Amino acid sequence: MAAFYCETDGKVKVKFKLKVKTPLRGVCSIRAPLNPARISMLIVVSIAILTTPLLAQTTSSSSAAQLFSPVTTFANSTPWEFGGLLQGGVGLEQRTNFNFILVGGHLGRILTPQLGHGLFRGNFEYAVEVFPFWQAHTPVFQRIMCSGVDTGCSAPYNVGGTFTGVSITPIILRWNFTRGRRLMPWVQAAGGSLWTNHKFPAVGDLNPSNPTQTGPNADTSVWNFTPQGGIGVHYFLKPRRSLDFSVNGVHISSASLGDKNPGVNVSLQMSIGYTWWK
Repeated sequence: MAAFYCETDGKVKVKFKLKVKTPLRGVCSIRAPLNPARISMLIVVSIAILTTPLLAQTTSSSSAAQLFSPVTTFANSTPWEFGGLLQGGVGLEQRTNFNFILVGGHLGRILTPQLGHGLFRGNFEYAVEVFPFWQAHTPVFQRIMCSGVDTGCSAPYNVGGTFTGVSITPIILRWNFTRGRRLMPWVQAAGGSLWTNHKFPAVGDLNPSNPTQTGPNADTSVWNFTPQGGIGVHYFLKPRRSLDFSVNGVHISSASLGDKNPGVNVSLQMSIGYTWWK
């Protein structure tokens, strides 16, 4: 029966007993009789020494994950962001039977570092949106066109229905709130224009004595303007990828480019998008 001890990094010594018939060579030296309690101590110390670096690395990774925030990354930088959008909505007030669907893209650039304090701290962004597919579904009704008392009026014909066009919003002024970690809310004001394949919206009726609805100048325009404002949020799925949601109030008006300007006083339009950040 003999005993020996082992050194770890030349500092920690652990003794235990072992029956040996020949001298032991290597990092251990014979010293004293075997003791089961000290064997347990050796095992505990060995496990502690081996696992301490792994635990430290795991703790460091966990802390880094908690501190990581895509919003913080972009709060004091000026990245570009671009992505696709699917938007739909309905008219309000007298236009509740109007429905809209739009498909397009968004391009923006953050222009300032983080400004302000508290809940309202954030940065300023300028952006544009293009919807090569814009469509409105409206009621179909009949009207007549009267050129004058002597010439009479046309036979009734259908107007309204589906309007298809292109919408461009070249001015989007957006304030991004940068207080969160993965959620970046925003508010915005914007202005754009709209072209449709027919004069939008349709007007007229079947009353020949009402020239404002059936006269030769009773029509609207294929060009309209779209001032708007709304709120939204980026939710970062990855460090440079976000899923986006927004709600906008959009006004549609020809600014009297046509003889009549009934427009759409307000429509509520919601969008979902996916954005890449560079």
